[in-house]
Amino acid sequence: MIKRLINKLLGKGDDGTPVARPDKGQAKAGKRVEVAQAEHGIDPALVDDRALKVVATLHEAGYEAYIVGGAVRDMMLGLRPKDFDVATNATPEQVKGLFRRAFIIGRRFRIVHVVYGRGREHEVIEVSTFRAYLDSAAAEQVAGNEKTSKAELSGKSHVVDASGRVLRDNVWGPQHEDAARRDFTVNALYYNPQTQIVVDYHGGIADAKKRLLRMIGDPVTRYREDPVRIVRVVRFAAKLGFEIEPKTRAPMRECAALLEAVPISRLFDEMIKLLQTGHALASIAQLRKQGLLGAGPDAPGIFPLLDAVLADAERNPARAAFIDAALADTDRRVGEDKPVAPSFLLACLLWHEVLVGWERAKAQGEPPFPALQLAIDGVFDMRIGDISGRGKLGTDMREIWMMQPRFERRSGSTPLSLVEQPRFRAGFDFLRLRADTGEVEPELAEWWEDFSLGDDEERRALLDLAREQDHGRRAAGGAAGRSGGHPAIAGGEVVPDSVSDAPAKKRRRRRRKPAGGAGAAGEALVGASAGDGDA
Repeated sequence: MIKRLINKLLGKGDDGTPVARPDKGQAKAGKRVEVAQAEHGIDPALVDDRALKVVATLHEAGYEAYIVGGAVRDMMLGLRPKDFDVATNATPEQVKGLFRRAFIIGRRFRIVHVVYGRGREHEVIEVSTFRAYLDSAAAEQVAGNEKTSKAELSGKSHVVDASGRVLRDNVWGPQHEDAARRDFTVNALYYNPQTQIVVDYHGGIADAKKRLLRMIGDPVTRYREDPVRIVRVVRFAAKLGFEIEPKTRAPMRECAALLEAVPISRLFDEMIKLLQTGHALASIAQLRKQGLLGAGPDAPGIFPLLDAVLADAERNPARAAFIDAALADTDRRVGEDKPVAPSFLLACLLWHEVLVGWERAKAQGEPPFPALQLAIDGVFDMRIGDISGRGKLGTDMREIWMMQPRFERRSGSTPLSLVEQPRFRAGFDFLRLRADTGEVEPELAEWWEDFSLGDDEERRALLDLAREQDHGRRAAGGAAGRSGGHPAIAGGEVVPDSVSDAPAKKRRRRRRKPAGGAGAAGEALVGASAGDGDA
C-alpha cells in the first residue's frame, strides 16, 4: 500500500513504470467519437476467435481492451486480417499474469505476446499498453544509438537520440494519447468486439472510406521520431491502394536521410516486409514514385540492395524478367494465403550477381565448385552484410543456389539423393522459375517434377530417358545444350553431389499421391513457388 502511494506521488504505476500525467499531450489529442456497427460496417465474423478471448479475459479482469490498428482498418475494408493486435490499459506485467502462455518482449516498446497453439500452427496475439503522447523535447536524450548507448538507456522509459528518433517509449497513458502517438489515422482505430463500437479520435474511418493515408500530427516530427514510418507509408500505400495525403507525402524524400540512423537489421526486415505484402511490384513502383529508389551514385535510394538489383535489371532484360517473375510469384502466393520465405526471394534477387561472380572466379582458374562458393560468399559480404539471422538466411539461400547445377546431372545416384534434400522443394521451385523465364530448358523442370512425384518404376523410366537424351546431345556435339546455353553451366560442368549435402534437418516427409493421381500432386508442387517447405 505504501509502495503504491509512493509510486503515485512520483507519477509511476503499480509496477514502478512512469505514467503520463493526465494533462500531458492534451493539445495533441483528438476528439473521441464512438461509431456504431451500422456506420463502420465491420463484419463480426472477421474477428479471430483468439483475439476475442484475449479481449474478453482483459474485460473480465476489469481492464479496457480493444482490437486495434491494422486489423480494424482491414476489417473495415472487408478484408480478413492476418494478425490481430490488442490495446489495453493493463500494464505488461498485469497482462502477463492473466494468461498461461504470455511473454513480455521488446526494449524500445514493451509488449506482451499471448501465444495459442504450438509448432507451425501457433498463433500470437500482440497486446500493448496504452502509451502516453510525450513530446520529444520532454524525453531524455543520448548521443548514440541502441548499440552505442546501451548503458545510458538502461532503466529509462522515454529516450530519444540526437535526431529525435525514439529509442525508448514505455510511458503509459490514457487511450486518447495512445491514439495520438500512432502513425496514421486509419491505424488509430479501436474496436470493441463485444459492443461492436469503433472508437475514432482522428477521423480514421473517414480517411479509410476515402482510401487516404494521413499522418497524425506533423509529418516531419513523426518521421524524425521513427524514420521507418517512411517505409510504412510506401508499404501501406502499395498494399491498400491508398493515396498518400499531400502533407504526409511532401517531406518523405527529404526525411529519408534519417533512415541512416536506423539499425541495418531493422531496415533489412522492413525491406523484406515491403516485398512480402502481396504487392511487391506495386511497392517497388511506389518507391520509385516517391523518389526513394536509387537514381545513380549521386542519388542513392533507401535500400542499397534493391538499388543494385534493379539498376542491373534495367540494363539486362533477361534478368528483369526473372526478377519480375519472382516478385509476381510471391504476390500470387501471398494472395493465396500460402507461406513465403525471405531466403527464396533474396535468392531470386541476387541470383544473377552470383552467376557473374561464378564466371569470374572460374575464369581466374578456380574449379567450378570452389568458384561457386567464392561467388556466393562475395555476394553475401557485399549485399547482405552482418545482419541478425544471417546464418539461417544464408544457409537456405546457399542450398537453393548450390542445387541448381545438380539439377543438370540426371544420372547415377544424384537424382535420388537430391529429391531427399530438405530444401529440394525450394530448389525445384527456383529451377521452375528459371525455366519459366527461359534461363533453362522447360523440359528440365518438367523432368524433375515427374521424377519427384513418380514411383520407382516411373523413376527408372525417367532415368533411362535422361540417359538417352544425354547420349543424343553428345552425339550431336551439344553437351552445352543441357544448360539451355546458360554461360554459367555451359559445357556440362556440374557441382559434386556433396554440394548440397548439408546435415538434413528433421521434418515430416511429403506424402506421395498414390499411383494414378500424379496430376493433382504435380499441381500442388508446381504451385509451391517462392520457397515453400522449410526454405
